Amino acid sequence: MLVYKIDVLATLKEAGYNTTRLRKEKLLNESAIQYIRKGKPVGAKALDNICMLLDMQPGNILKYVEIENTKNNVNQKL
Repeated sequence: MLVYKIDVLATLKEAGYNTTRLRKEKLLNESAIQYIRKGKPVGAKALDNICMLLDMQPGNILKYVEIENTKNNVNQKL
């Protein structure tokens, strides 16, 4: 499961991008902002924009955390 390593919205705000500005300038859409608030991973385009705005690599923003049952379920489906 992908989880955020940083508080994305707080980091964007520190960089001068509050949620109003993100929406107004169409840097992130409303659904991406809501996904971030809920701790869910965003799509590639939103992640690309976040990386650009923060001058970070995806690995600085997200990390993979293995959930015990997930690996077993994937192996069973194969």
